[in-house]
Amino acid sequence: LSIMKFVAALSLLVLAPSCTDGFTINTSKAYALKPLSLSEKTHAAMERALQRPRPPANAPAAAAPASIGSLTAKSPEVTVQGGSLKTWAFSSPAVERVQVVLKTEGRPLDADVELWAGPDNTPHKMRVYIENGSDRPFNAVMETPRGPNTIAVRNIGQLEFPMAAQIEAVSAAGPLGDMANIDHGPMTIQGGALRTYPFDPHVESIQILLKTDGRPLNARIELLQGPNNNKQVIELYTEDGLDRPFFCVLESPGSGNVIRIVNTATVEFPLTCSCGAYKISEKASFEEMQPVISGYGNGGPMPRAFNPGF
Repeated sequence: LSIMKFVAALSLLVLAPSCTDGFTINTSKAYALKPLSLSEKTHAAMERALQRPRPPANAPAAAAPASIGSLTAKSPEVTVQGGSLKTWAFSSPAVERVQVVLKTEGRPLDADVELWAGPDNTPHKMRVYIENGSDRPFNAVMETPRGPNTIAVRNIGQLEFPMAAQIEAVSAAGPLGDMANIDHGPMTIQGGALRTYPFDPHVESIQILLKTDGRPLNARIELLQGPNNNKQVIELYTEDGLDRPFFCVLESPGSGNVIRIVNTATVEFPLTCSCGAYKISEKASFEEMQPVISGYGNGGPMPRAFNPGF
């Protein structure tokens, strides 16, 4: 057997040179990679990127984005005529929080705002009434976990009362509002009970946060200015007050503003309310916020200490 293996190996050595006859390696051609042809615009963009100065290591951080309660939404205003319906669909599940801003040119505002999460599923809805949509625009934040979700805004007013709507996705990082510096901390409101929160004249806007421990949330929020004088009313329903809490910022110009919150659910469904000032006026004292009334005597302004005597 070993002799047969030796003979086979010897035959391979003899026949190997004949297998390569007629085949020669071509070393005359040189294979080189061709450079990529870039357009002039690409070259210009690359040069600008290389020439851009880098910020120093101790440079201040960039400005933080606008807060949730800011009325300067970047989304375009969409006019919703009286009796019509507009919808904003968010197909991405990454959108977990949406800001809703409704306002008018000084006319009353009466609207229904709903959150649609699938067919025939409305986990969050509210009814909004405002006496003057320009002085007191509606500004609220709705939680939209587990998308896709759709925001529906219906103007239930007459044709003579159009309104402008801005719906925009905001960052879901961090808590809702600045609840660390609120005047009235978290307070439990039992079903059928109400709480009132008076505010000073220098408070320009008020922030309100309503939530539960996972039970449904039914409440009515009223902004009063005078005895039973409702300037703004919000009636809301939330399927899960822990998963979808309600946060809003109410404008409160003038004096005598009182927030009244009513838990319209039964006694088995309490809610937790946090209410406080959101924006404080820059006026130093109450006297500087008093109006100057003209039209007395020669038409000049009436002094604040002037007493007509009648």
